[in-house]
Amino acid sequence: MLMKIKTILACILAGLLGSVGQAGAQTAAPVQGAALAGCQYTAWTRGVNYPLGAIVLYQANGRFYKVVNVGSNGSDGTDPTISSWYWAPTTCDAGSPPPAGGGNFVVSRATFDQMFPTRNAFYTYDGLIAALKKYPEFATEPDQAVARQEAAAFLANVSHETSGLVYIREVNQANWDKYCSTGNCGGKLYYGRGPMQLSWDYNYKTAGIALGLDLLGNPDWVATNAAIAWETALWFWMTQSGAGRMTPHQAMSTGQGFGETIRSINGALECNGGNAAERQDRIDTYKRFTGLLGTSVGGGNIGC
Repeated sequence: MLMKIKTILACILAGLLGSVGQAGAQTAAPVQGAALAGCQYTAWTRGVNYPLGAIVLYQANGRFYKVVNVGSNGSDGTDPTISSWYWAPTTCDAGSPPPAGGGNFVVSRATFDQMFPTRNAFYTYDGLIAALKKYPEFATEPDQAVARQEAAAFLANVSHETSGLVYIREVNQANWDKYCSTGNCGGKLYYGRGPMQLSWDYNYKTAGIALGLDLLGNPDWVATNAAIAWETALWFWMTQSGAGRMTPHQAMSTGQGFGETIRSINGALECNGGNAAERQDRIDTYKRFTGLLGTSVGGGNIGC
């Protein structure tokens, strides 16, 4: 009987020790960061400069990383698995990537690819989707036809400005130092960059204030960070009237017509009998994009 009791006690003790060992193993497991419920992330792309707080999926190892420090150009194109100063491991709900179709955005990833088959890799669809968070009123009109027309109008204009999202920086480098309104910009250059070719020091300053970014001090962010580049284009579209009478967003959402977006963006050169070839290129691209989105060109004036 004594031997039997000893055997039972030994089994119980072994079980307790095993439980403690398992608990210890769980406690010692490496923590990759606090889980972020419903977080948004993009697949990490080499050479892209991500802003502070951005979360990426490093597809080679299936892990998530968050930008915790930034340099002069966001994450400065660094690799999350190498540059621990810029990046920290984190976790992210696996079910919350940016939706493949762009969520509620009326232009799907597949259609975007059709619109810009030869685009520069810098101009990512994910960058555009991220930028839309800054301006949730863009292309979200209750009338789906109007929403699609606005998206087509915006993308047609940026296509014209960048030759199909090919060029990131203004092509004519001879003009790069000519966009300083004060005559002394401390060596900074404010030539055209990004989808809407943002130019002039005062536009970089105003856009930066609106977006919460120091673009006056760091103008090249517009050419090195896809989300910021798209944000500046949307900033102009949603808030600036340029040479026109209204913002491009107002023109499309109130049925004034595509022509008014041309007037706002480059009306001084292309409207009222100006450069007909440039104007027609915008119009033709708009017609093609509305066709891809399954909608009409809408009312109002298509030209200016």
